[in-house]
Amino acid sequence: MLRGEKVGLRARHDDDIPILRAELYDDVVNSSRAESGPWRPITPGSKDPRLVVDDTDQGSVPFSVVELGGGTLVGAAALWGIDTHHRSAHIGVGLLPSSRGKGYGVDVVATLCHYGFIVRGLHRLQIETLSDNTAMLRSAERNGFVREGVLRASAWVMGEFLDEVLLGLLVQDWKPDSPGGTARA
Repeated sequence: MLRGEKVGLRARHDDDIPILRAELYDDVVNSSRAESGPWRPITPGSKDPRLVVDDTDQGSVPFSVVELGGGTLVGAAALWGIDTHHRSAHIGVGLLPSSRGKGYGVDVVATLCHYGFIVRGLHRLQIETLSDNTAMLRSAERNGFVREGVLRASAWVMGEFLDEVLLGLLVQDWKPDSPGGTARA
């Protein structure tokens, strides 16, 4: 398990799946804001890649996010779109509603940075998020990510086009001692 200050990133367990389905993916608004496509229900027992890990997929590393204090599941995170030639990847984070606003997001991003830069040897990490997702913007910027652009009206979400913000962080600009940046294996 990768350990941050407050959270750990570990492999997905079978008993995580019903919680993530119910609290993240069955929530139409949350799922519509987090996914790049329209919401659709996930059938119980399906092998949906948002829930069930395909260990043969080298382009994505999904994690379950747990609280370090007691191991309680607090969300999901991933390094995805991993490009080994350009040594880059994207970061994705989804926290359960009861776990939001507790500083876990900053720590999850920091731990994913540690994984991407130290464990995987990547050069660049990138985050795309809706422009009104202040929690993700704050978590990214507190870890040193820089706003590189706005994709105007690029996301169709619940009947309207929304702007997306593109943030990037290069390994040479990363400060592992930034808030939440003390991840360790």
